[in-house]
Amino acid sequence: MLKFIGRAIFLVSVLALAACSTPSQRIQPNAQHVSVYADSAEVDKACQWKGELAGSEGHWYSFLFFNNDAMIQGAVNDLKNRASSLGANRVYLNSPIHFKTSVTFFGNAYFCP
Repeated sequence: MLKFIGRAIFLVSVLALAACSTPSQRIQPNAQHVSVYADSAEVDKACQWKGELAGSEGHWYSFLFFNNDAMIQGAVNDLKNRASSLGANRVYLNSPIHFKTSVTFFGNAYFCP
């Protein structure tokens, strides 16, 4: 019985750790079409501004479990999801903000024909 309890505790610990090590921001199907551009890109005159937005990934403990690429991808996914909810199909990034434990992007969302 003691072996079973030990194994159960180990299994629960591993599952909890795995759940914490996956970025929380997943790309939603309706956000697949959103393009992200660097702040040096010029906005097309035909584009309609939809709003400012921020996308982020990470918490105070994230650096223990995520590599930087995973946190960046999570922040981009969050940005695309938010842009899609505004009816935008393009995001022009302002300068990113990198913390040791998270990544945040700020940008402007546009709908471009």
